[in-house]
Amino acid sequence: MTNDLVLLGTKGGPAIRQGGAMPTCSLLRLDGKSILVDCGIGVSRSVVEAGVSLLDLDAIFITHLHSDHVVELGPLIYTAWTTGLNKPLTVYGPEGSEDYWRHFLKAMAFDHAIRIDDEGRPEIAGMIRFETLNEGFETALDGVAVRALRVDHPPVTECYALRFEGGGQSVVFSADTCYFPPLARFAAGADVLVHEAMLTAGVEKLVARTASAGRLREHLLASHTPAADVGRIASDAMVGQLVLNHLVPADDPDFGEADWKDEVSRTWNGPLVVGRDGLRIPLGGQGGDGSRG
Repeated sequence: MTNDLVLLGTKGGPAIRQGGAMPTCSLLRLDGKSILVDCGIGVSRSVVEAGVSLLDLDAIFITHLHSDHVVELGPLIYTAWTTGLNKPLTVYGPEGSEDYWRHFLKAMAFDHAIRIDDEGRPEIAGMIRFETLNEGFETALDGVAVRALRVDHPPVTECYALRFEGGGQSVVFSADTCYFPPLARFAAGADVLVHEAMLTAGVEKLVARTASAGRLREHLLASHTPAADVGRIASDAMVGQLVLNHLVPADDPDFGEADWKDEVSRTWNGPLVVGRDGLRIPLGGQGGDGSRG
């Protein structure tokens, strides 16, 4: 049985640039379950390229409703349906996730109706179930236990870190958050902590090349975690391995893996992986093997 984590997209923010990383989404395979965390643009193809059919996804988790985490939720589910989805699928997300889905289906009403009539497909609406994340949320996916923690990502108030435990492994996703000390308690003793990270030295350049974003600088500094503070969370939680994800900036040639490691090493001296798209991280082993799927 494969227990691993595949970083499908590792970029913070919704913009896509030629040759750059894709927005954040991750595939967790744990105790026989294939779990998708967030649905940034490009996720449908990335899941398939990781070797997992869209039909084999067991659950989808959306940490919050910023576009780089939810924009392809509808297209992914719909593509699974056109591929042959014939079993229920549960989406776990903050309040508003189901509204997104209803509006997406309304936009696809013509295609949905004609495929049912012309191709004999089942109605999709009854196949997709939503559960709302909230503070203290807990659930179980057969052998995989899941918990949620509301983190601090202003101005978004409904944003949730997630902890998955199963197959003898525990994996925590920070979601998007500023430096949030309670996250260390939530992640305590986890085998892997996947945490967003920001290089403050790269913020000015990122803001300068982003059109029509007059207050972007203020948002980034208030809502995301400097790399050194990520190390503090990992150290306080005493996790087995730290994985940097949702990198800000992710596609600036002036900043590379060495810069991330230099910042984090000031506060963390354990195993460290700087995320990149397609990186597969075996669970129960040491570090990422660099393979795709």
